[in-house]
Amino acid sequence: MSESPIRKDGRANDEIRPLKITRNYLKWPEGSVLVEVGETKVIITASVEESVPRFLRDSGKGWITAEYDMLPRATDRRRNRDRNRKIPGRSMEIQRLIGRSIRAAFDIDNIGEISIKIDADVIQADGGTRCASIVGSFVATYDAIQKAVENRIIVKMPSFSVISAISVGIIKGIPMLDLPYVEDSQAEVDMNIISSEDGKFIEIQGTAEGKNFSRDELNQLLDLAVKGNSEIIIYIKKLLNL
Repeated sequence: MSESPIRKDGRANDEIRPLKITRNYLKWPEGSVLVEVGETKVIITASVEESVPRFLRDSGKGWITAEYDMLPRATDRRRNRDRNRKIPGRSMEIQRLIGRSIRAAFDIDNIGEISIKIDADVIQADGGTRCASIVGSFVATYDAIQKAVENRIIVKMPSFSVISAISVGIIKGIPMLDLPYVEDSQAEVDMNIISSEDGKFIEIQGTAEGKNFSRDELNQLLDLAVKGNSEIIIYIKKLLNL
């Protein structure tokens, strides 16, 4: 890997940002966390409802879905709230990604007709909000399902695989891990990679931002993501005593 310019936060190219997840962050939801990844902060709740979408009625299967939003001053300039207008395409894409990722983590086919509804609200954005939301959503969903088991809404904890998500990119020809906004905004290649604890990929989102990338560069980015996600999964397992 080429020698890199010094990153503004002093990290090595293959180093993740400081991660902190605070469980039971709110009083009422079955699962809630504050996830902090560098300067990015997201509040996530996971709510248990004894119903499922129409297409799953009488199936005995559960469902997990997600909504994602950002506070008006989560960024350096105020943005309008989404509530009074159609959900923007980016927010829709991210909330679908969160839902797909968490459904891939938990075997919900045999929990009964129970829905877990995730709400991810970004309170401070500095890059990697979708990845932080996925990481926090896994923990919040785990806690919500545990609470449902304790309350006998779900018979037993379903099987699951710990998952993680992280961003990678190429900046000035250098592959880098876990991009804050200042790096993400100038990345020549930008990717978000979600993987499970067995090392398999759940989803890979990547694009060239004005400069094509090679197969070798793709492999370097995948290697960085595997390293970063492995470290986050270790953190989650320690947090949950798994």
